[in-house]
Amino acid sequence: MDWVARTAQLRQWTRSGVRAPHKPLLFLYALSRFQQAADDELRYSAVEEDLRRLLTEYGPGNRTTPAYPFHHLVSDGVWEVRTERGPGSPGTGVRELRATGAAGRLTPELRAALRRAPSLLGRMARVLLDLNFPPSLHAELCEAVGLELEEAGTGLLPAARRQRDRRMREVVLTAYAYQCAFCGYDGRIGSVPVGLEAAHVRWWAFDGPDDVENGLCLCSLHHKLFDKGVLGLGDGHGDGHGDGHGDGHRILVSQSFVGRSTAAREHVVALAGRPVIGPQPGVRPIAAAHRSWHTSEVFHGSPRPATTA
Repeated sequence: MDWVARTAQLRQWTRSGVRAPHKPLLFLYALSRFQQAADDELRYSAVEEDLRRLLTEYGPGNRTTPAYPFHHLVSDGVWEVRTERGPGSPGTGVRELRATGAAGRLTPELRAALRRAPSLLGRMARVLLDLNFPPSLHAELCEAVGLELEEAGTGLLPAARRQRDRRMREVVLTAYAYQCAFCGYDGRIGSVPVGLEAAHVRWWAFDGPDDVENGLCLCSLHHKLFDKGVLGLGDGHGDGHGDGHGDGHRILVSQSFVGRSTAAREHVVALAGRPVIGPQPGVRPIAAAHRSWHTSEVFHGSPRPATTA
C-alpha cells in the first residue's frame, strides 16, 4: 500500500478550486494523536471542540460540523469508526455520533505501516500541508494540532507535485517596487529587503500560478493575515491603467477581526477601504479570477466599512 499516494488523493474530493480542508484537518489531527499515543481511539464527544476550532480557524468561512469529516474520512481507507454497537459510523449527525459513543482512529493497516516506518508519518503530514494550505500556515497548523515534524523534504510524489517557480518572489517584489501593497513597508538591511514576501492570491495548493497576476508583495504580518482571511481584496474605483493604486483594488478587512490595541487599529483595522499600493505602471494587475477565489475561499465574513482619514 502506498500511503503517501493515498494521502495525496484526499484532495480529489474538492471541485473547481473550492476549499474543503475538513478531511485533511481531521487526518492531521489523527496523525498527531497517533504520534502521541499510537493505539488511543478518538471519541467524537471528546475531540469535537478541538476539531470545530480547527475548522473555524483553518477552514473556509462557511460553517461545517466536525461530524462531516469524522464520518466521511472512512471512505478514504485511512480511518475507521466504531460505536458502542460495533464497527461502522452511524452517519454525519452530531447527535448520533455523541449518543452512540462513536470513536475513530487510523485503520489497523495504516497504524502498522506507521510503526514499521516512523518517517512515513512526516511524509504523509507534509503532503496534507502542501496540498491544502499555504506555507505561511504550515508551522502554526502543526502547532495547533500538536504535530512534531522534523525539517525535511515534502515527500510529495513526482506525479502529485508541481515545481514552484523560484523567480516569482523577485518578479513580484520588483513589480510592487519592494514595498508592501497594503501598508507601504519597505525595510532593508543594506541592499537586501527584509520582511517582504511574495503572497499568492489564489493559493499554490489550489492551482494558483507562480506569476505576477497572482502575486502581491506583502510584509510578513499582512501576508499572514491575508492567508488567514483577515485581509482581502475588493474592487475600487481605479481607472485600470496602473496608476500606482492596484488598478482599483482596495483592501478588505474582516468584521470578524478583533483588535483593541493601537497597533491592531493602525496596522489592520485602519486598512479597510484603502487602495492597494502598486503594481508599477505596465505590470499586469491581479487577475479577477484569482481575487474572486480568495474572496470566496479564504476571506472570513463580511468586510468592514472603509475607515475615514
